[in-house]
Amino acid sequence: MKPEVIISSLDAERLENIIASLPPKSFPGKDALEAELDRATIVEPKDVPSTVVTMNSKVRFEVESSREEFCLTLVYPKDTDASGEKISIFAPVGSALLGLRQGDQIEWPKPGGGVLRVRIKEVLYQPERAGDFHR
Repeated sequence: MKPEVIISSLDAERLENIIASLPPKSFPGKDALEAELDRATIVEPKDVPSTVVTMNSKVRFEVESSREEFCLTLVYPKDTDASGEKISIFAPVGSALLGLRQGDQIEWPKPGGGVLRVRIKEVLYQPERAGDFHR
């Protein structure tokens, strides 16, 4: 059973507009992202719980097997860069993160094959929690 997904109306609208502007099959995770948007509970930005991953949230993760931690910011495709600190919503893991909460777990593809079980330890920054509703 998949965990509940909560998405702000602002994020949902922006993502739906971006997806609608792209040709079919324009990125590998398109169907999965659309499915997440379809099953999500959509709330006003001010009503997003402070522990939910939203667009532009900075999240601290822990790899279950090794207890190794890392941080990433979930971004729109135009905001990705080579820093290794950002993950696009169009990446399969990016679309899986959107709307999850602290404590939720996901499977993360390993380089070279296989998966890691990763737990969301903390939402370090969330625009909605910071009062940034018009990003």
